[in-house]
Amino acid sequence: MIFLIEYNRQKGQIVKFKAFKNSERNKAENRRLEIELDLNRRKVSHEVVLLEAATKNRLQRTHKRYFETLKKLSAA
Repeated sequence: MIFLIEYNRQKGQIVKFKAFKNSERNKAENRRLEIELDLNRRKVSHEVVLLEAATKNRLQRTHKRYFETLKKLSAA
């Protein structure tokens, strides 16, 4: 699976989250680019990434910073 995440670093929150099938890589890449161009036009500083993982649960384990609070991460 390919996961698209738009992340607001200042708030530590996911703004957008969408899963794509591996066969939809071009669609995922195009959507990421659309979001980045829109954010740039609006001068919004968010992180936009495409990540690959077998499942959402695995993604949450390997990229915890997107899914857990800073307080929770520092306690771990």
